[in-house]
Amino acid sequence: MPILAICRDCLWTGDHRVARCQACDSRRVVCHDELDQLTIAHLDCDAFYASVEKRDRPELRDRPVIVGGGRRGVVSTCCYVARQYGVHSAMPMFKALKACPEAVVIKPDFRKYIAASEAIFGAVARLTPLVQTLSLDEAWIGLAGTERLNGGPPALQLIRLQKQIEDDTGLTVSIGLAINRFLAKVASELDKPRGFSVLGSEAKAVLAPKPIRILPGVGPVFAKTLNSDGFATVGDLAAAEVRDLVKRYGETGLRLHDLAHGRDARTVNPVHDRKGMSAETTFNEDLTSAQDLEAELWPLCEKLATKARRDGVASRVLVLKLRRTDFRIVTRRISLPEPVQTARALFAAARGLMAPELGRPYRLIGIGMGEVIDAVDAPALFETPEARALKTETAIDALRAKFGANAVVAGRALKD
Repeated sequence: MPILAICRDCLWTGDHRVARCQACDSRRVVCHDELDQLTIAHLDCDAFYASVEKRDRPELRDRPVIVGGGRRGVVSTCCYVARQYGVHSAMPMFKALKACPEAVVIKPDFRKYIAASEAIFGAVARLTPLVQTLSLDEAWIGLAGTERLNGGPPALQLIRLQKQIEDDTGLTVSIGLAINRFLAKVASELDKPRGFSVLGSEAKAVLAPKPIRILPGVGPVFAKTLNSDGFATVGDLAAAEVRDLVKRYGETGLRLHDLAHGRDARTVNPVHDRKGMSAETTFNEDLTSAQDLEAELWPLCEKLATKARRDGVASRVLVLKLRRTDFRIVTRRISLPEPVQTARALFAAARGLMAPELGRPYRLIGIGMGEVIDAVDAPALFETPEARALKTETAIDALRAKFGANAVVAGRALKD
């Protein structure tokens, strides 16, 4: 018997479309003619950082909450209440507070977010090893061939998972289910928050009126080019001749044609290559001296190194980023003789890169690791100063995990 309907509250299944669950009378029923045939999902946590903060501080439940830096920083994320005022991610903090002056602003606490993420994706991993994470709060999931093992088609597994995550963590996620990665991600955005959407053979019609920015790889600059060429919507691209698109945009034109028709050959790849990772901060006041800049740089190095160790990666390529008061960005890059994953090594390299740039005021500093590799593939880490520093910092990680972030504090991290 095909499964064409599933209740998201009581998990009732049916072989025909219904407006209400025939077991519990709930309206939260997912219906689709291909419901038991689709196997690729995209999971996205709803306003993740802000939701973790609201979960831990119930008095903020109905308040607009912004997670981000000082007045000169940017919004990392915000809750759905704040979004009603026009606040959004990456918005400058002063604009966000102007739009929503009553917002509660909270500095990011990544230890809490990492713990919540691990709980969520730990539950996902129990369903399938095919999980490709994009960030702490987002991943693609491949569930082909798991029906017998997990007791039902992917749609039923995912609805159970969504309910379990909410019950166990107090956080909500939105899920999109489709035939490929692109459509699954589009579907997950259709009914946020706490949504569950399905895109099947009707995908081309759903995509047609959407702006071209919805397509992967189409950023603001390329979107302007496409718009000037007469392509404003996905439907415009779908109606174009593939030869014309290839003539205009080369191989990208062929990919645009496929995406506009809802085609995406990418598989869910748990070991996808990560090109790099970084951390940065915007200052409340412009900084000029080496001492002040280094005081901001060290915690970024600790943050980035901790993440690298947690993810089991290292890198030889380090990048320093500085933003001047005229908003011009200065970047300096160095290739080290061995891959590193300690704050000590990051700080030493970044301080050397920064020295020639001193003497003018800056409003932002950042540190990044490029071309990261698995730490197990870095034999140069053994029997070196980096290896000895790694033992020390790994021990500090364990102490902080057990006794809190302030259990061990580096001397250079202490401020007056």
